[in-house]
Amino acid sequence: MPKISVVIPCFNQGAYIPDALNSVLAQSYRDFEIIVINDGSTDRETTVILEQLAFPKTRVVHTSNQGLAAARNNGIREALGNYILPLDADDRISPAYLEKAAAVLDIHPEVGFVYSLARLFGARRGMFYLNEGTLGDMLLDSRIFCSALFRKADWEAAGGYNANMLYGWEDWDFWLSLLEQGKTSYLIPEVLFHYRVKKNSMIRAMSLKEKLAMHQQLFDNHRDLYCQNIGLVFEEYHRLKDSWYGKLSELIRKIFFNLKHLGK
Repeated sequence: MPKISVVIPCFNQGAYIPDALNSVLAQSYRDFEIIVINDGSTDRETTVILEQLAFPKTRVVHTSNQGLAAARNNGIREALGNYILPLDADDRISPAYLEKAAAVLDIHPEVGFVYSLARLFGARRGMFYLNEGTLGDMLLDSRIFCSALFRKADWEAAGGYNANMLYGWEDWDFWLSLLEQGKTSYLIPEVLFHYRVKKNSMIRAMSLKEKLAMHQQLFDNHRDLYCQNIGLVFEEYHRLKDSWYGKLSELIRKIFFNLKHLGK
């Protein structure tokens, strides 16, 4: 049985699948399988690509459209590996990612998820801004991409990805579930993940109303965690508020406020 299962949900993104698969098949660590979940794709090109997919170590599971959280859960249920790496169909990983991330989980039972530095490509280039994945960081904001390595046993204990995260951030919710178990995060200080930015990316498409709804859902899903650690939330809030980023944001807000009221 493979040690690592790479789970790739796909909904109408068939054109990107070969790039994602080739990045996994180029890994220096070879003890893995790839599970592609066709989450009820309606795009004809995607359907044809997935029906004819013939890559090594790869199998395709076809389901009705159930959304990203459910698609990941469906793939992980099919997984034979003890370690799980979710990978979106349009992203890529560097050849050493599985080897270096698995080595961390092998010797650190307290670590719940392992991620790396990341770079953007596509419609935007540069470094992916990350936080350190501490509980204080994660209660207030998540800057960790979905493709971190974790144990299937921890996924089972957490109850999987939460389908009530209707508009996104299901990965943030899941990382909080692992932290609730007393697990920690681990950042590999090397660029091993590549995040594709598209003009119609899901996060970009979320409205303010939807973001507020997902913040409320995060709190509802982890009410005890937030209430027990309210001091950390305020500590992180004030740290960000007093940082150069917070000061710049406040300056921009004041400029726009003044411009808005100049003519009054």
